[in-house]
Amino acid sequence: MFERLRSLGYEVNFASHAEAILSVDFPKVARELEDALLGVKLPISEIVNSGGGEAQLTQRLRRGFHALGWRKRNIEMKKIVDGVEKESISHEIDHFLATDRGNFALEIEWNNKDPFFDRDLENFKRLHAEGVVGVAAILTRGSELQAALRTMVRDWAIQNRVISFADLKSKGFKRPTERQEIIVETKVLRGEAFADAWAAMFCSDKYGMATTHWNKLQDRVRRGVGNPCPLVLFGLPPSIVDMGA
Repeated sequence: MFERLRSLGYEVNFASHAEAILSVDFPKVARELEDALLGVKLPISEIVNSGGGEAQLTQRLRRGFHALGWRKRNIEMKKIVDGVEKESISHEIDHFLATDRGNFALEIEWNNKDPFFDRDLENFKRLHAEGVVGVAAILTRGSELQAALRTMVRDWAIQNRVISFADLKSKGFKRPTERQEIIVETKVLRGEAFADAWAAMFCSDKYGMATTHWNKLQDRVRRGVGNPCPLVLFGLPPSIVDMGA
């Protein structure tokens, strides 16, 4: 399953019999999901963009899933004892697909703080226990893409003749913090090229180990977070990145 994605370098992992459930209950959804991910492209300019807010990649994916019938859903569960409400818990799912064979939940974690994985997996666990969700998925940066980011950002800087913070400012980057300036300038004084020094600092700050990426997700799944909800996990590969855009 998802062999076309694997051929492009996508990492795909299943937990709690998710592959069998997809093949029996959600074969059409699985094909549509694969088709949608096959078309994912990420311009390098979006990777180096230092702006805040939801990433453009996430926005494009959201629109694509919306066209396939996925909707944001806020699911509220109440505990009522003898007619009196004792407890109410709500779970917001960014992408929820209702089918005649069950419901499918999906979250995109392109670049959040890694505790978002705990939130997603615990939500999936509770919703599965209550029979609301039959299978769930998470899409994040793959391990190979995570490892390649520094080289990609450096190559972008070289291609764009970036050799100083002034060059970055001319391209719309905000002023670096004093800490960032010291880190980069210290490396440059030691003989390291600005592109290398800046790329290392940039990727550490923006796409560091404490953000959402494949290895962080796998660590949690191996520990049983989200179990026994059936899970399919996707890691975005370096092949989606367009170095010329």
